[in-house]
Amino acid sequence: MKLQLDKSFDTEKCRHYVNNRLTVLHCHHYATLFTQLAIDAKDIVEGTKILYETSETVFFEVLKGYFDKNNITDKAERLGLAQEMFSAVGLGKIEPDSFDESGGLVEMPVSHLDEGWLKKWGKHNSPVNYIGAGYIAAMYSAVFDKPVRTYTVEEQESKVTGAKKAVLKVSL
Repeated sequence: MKLQLDKSFDTEKCRHYVNNRLTVLHCHHYATLFTQLAIDAKDIVEGTKILYETSETVFFEVLKGYFDKNNITDKAERLGLAQEMFSAVGLGKIEPDSFDESGGLVEMPVSHLDEGWLKKWGKHNSPVNYIGAGYIAAMYSAVFDKPVRTYTVEEQESKVTGAKKAVLKVSL
């Protein structure tokens, strides 16, 4: 099955919807700004945790809802659709290197957030893709019919630290 997105705009409320879900359209430069803010606010709030968990929660609902609505139960098909969705929402490109219910590795050869970060600030001493990591956690939970927060994702390599691609480790 090919990913199907129904995009609409409510002119009265000036709101975008994708598959009947309120959606905020953003660019990678904006995402880098609020990621930097989350990092900077570490002494006040756990901003990076908020980014990760919000991404995980929202994308879990989007993916699980899509799978349920379209009666998609095949795990390989779910994975393929989740990969398409990652690109469709403007996050980049993900390629699972190893993928099973106990975890695995996911490569991110294209990360719009990393690209925006590098253009705006250059290299950083640690990975910054909390939104992408949250998405990947949601993807695993949705594909394997697990509750949200089942998986933990840690970015081990990152373009902003000098790697050629991001590599994220997924574990239970």
